[in-house]
Amino acid sequence: MPTTTRKVSWLAANARRMQRQGLTEPLPASPTAVPALAGIMLGAHAQVLSAAELSLGLRLDGATRADVRAALWQDRSLVKTFGPRGTVHLLATADASLWTGALSAVPGGGGQQAKDVRMTEAQTDAVVAAVADALSGRELTADELTEAVVAGTGSWAGDLVMPAFQGMWPRWRQAMHTAAHRGVLAFGPNRGRQVTYTNPGVTPMPQDAAVAELVRRYLSAYGPATPQHFAKWLAAPVRWATDHFAGLARSAVIEEVDLEGVGAAWVAAGDAEFPQPAEAAGGVRLLPYFDAFGIASQPRERLFPGRAAERALAGGQAGNYPLLLVAGTVAGVWHQRRSGKRITVTVEPLEALTAAQVKELERETERLGDIAEGRTELTVGPVSVGPHA
Repeated sequence: MPTTTRKVSWLAANARRMQRQGLTEPLPASPTAVPALAGIMLGAHAQVLSAAELSLGLRLDGATRADVRAALWQDRSLVKTFGPRGTVHLLATADASLWTGALSAVPGGGGQQAKDVRMTEAQTDAVVAAVADALSGRELTADELTEAVVAGTGSWAGDLVMPAFQGMWPRWRQAMHTAAHRGVLAFGPNRGRQVTYTNPGVTPMPQDAAVAELVRRYLSAYGPATPQHFAKWLAAPVRWATDHFAGLARSAVIEEVDLEGVGAAWVAAGDAEFPQPAEAAGGVRLLPYFDAFGIASQPRERLFPGRAAERALAGGQAGNYPLLLVAGTVAGVWHQRRSGKRITVTVEPLEALTAAQVKELERETERLGDIAEGRTELTVGPVSVGPHA
């Protein structure tokens, strides 16, 4: 270990993160820009698909939700599946082997279910095999998939024992994440209002290699960072992440820096250059629900300073509120209401915005309208700023 460690300011780290994923200036559009961006930012949270469309669209010059939908359902260069933290994400299809290898390596949470609900390892393997077979070359709804899994395993798989939103789910559904992480389950296009699933036929990358590559990519997008930051983002045990970081440090895959407000943190080896303070991120940006930047960037107290944490973090959890960024930090929240083509955007800044910032916010709102293929109307606090074409 060198006797001196490069010092990295919060402003420089934040500026690099924003620049790399198109939040300082949108990245150039190209036929492969949407999946490439999904790879850079490590996926777009897609529990609400419109939020994922905004996350990707606002980072690409001239992109709309149609470009994201085309990549997902026509080109299939994006895949909708269970990603980091077990939540639904849009991921680059080219990275599916990496993701399945890494996510299947994270120590599982099988003990989360009650003892009389839990499946054994053999039952889980049987369900995954039945899912893979049932979805091969087909797109099935949850009910159709349940019938196929029960037929391929036994009646026990269909027992309604798992508490769900407004009822009970069959036992086998606790293995859905496992099936996704083994590469045999992903979302298909909706059939009317019903969700469908399909088998993407992914072969997971060897686990150690996949975790090493995921750490490297995380540090490229959100570094400098610590094992604790990585574990929080991935919903993985801290000890597991710490052990992997230690091994990668010994192999010189990652290197240590001194991050302001954190101390020892890590970047990918050879990737320790950062913008000068004068190049720090500026401007006004609107980020949707569960945008990757707000969730993955650490330390959180610098991204959500002072009252921003009280207003924009729900119980310390990022993502539940769409974010207003000013000069690279959270400065308020916003929400939207859509009626046909009309989209009403209401922004609630924590401090009064300057006239120049309001003008920039107007342009940002127009971009949201373009991405969502609608007409936006912006309100800042009590002041209506009027309609935009």
